[in-house]
Amino acid sequence: MRVLIVDDDPLIIKSLKIKLEQQSDIDVLSTASNGAEAVDICSADPPDIILMDIRMPVTDGIAATRLIKQRHPQIKILMLTTFDDRQNILQALAAGADGYLLKTDKIAQIADKLRLLVSGTSILDAEVLRNLSPQENPALATLTPREKDIARLITRGQTNKEIAASLFLSEGTVRNNIVVIMEKLNVKNRTQLGLEYYGNL
Repeated sequence: MRVLIVDDDPLIIKSLKIKLEQQSDIDVLSTASNGAEAVDICSADPPDIILMDIRMPVTDGIAATRLIKQRHPQIKILMLTTFDDRQNILQALAAGADGYLLKTDKIAQIADKLRLLVSGTSILDAEVLRNLSPQENPALATLTPREKDIARLITRGQTNKEIAASLFLSEGTVRNNIVVIMEKLNVKNRTQLGLEYYGNL
């Protein structure tokens, strides 16, 4: 997978780049020190996935995520930051981030999380989930029993293939149900879906 690292701390960029490039399936395409540079890089040579910091000069990570997702929705964006407060988490997810990790994670674990994210699994740091106080969405009551089962398994991080096996459904049926669930809950991606359903299991 081709990765873009975006952070205003050169030491963090250097450390991430060295460690990630030791992984045979990860190629660090480029690095950027702010969100504006990231937007430009994505326009010139889109990566598969972006590790995005939040607080940066010129354009912050949340604004950059919103712009990149509008122009290149296929790019996966994983926020990697020290900020674990509710406001930053919700703003990042609302902007379209596919996952949210804290910089306390080990580099090897981050590589594993990148692989999971590319496979379609939602990524939310356990500490991030603990810092969120789930607020019930009235639309949850409109989900059918099957849709609730699928939403619960998404929250547990299962892929479409794993959900299909668990519920004895085809992957196509799972995909179709996920589209319906997202429309009902008014969410943009699996991460937001999982967060919306978290705490209502």
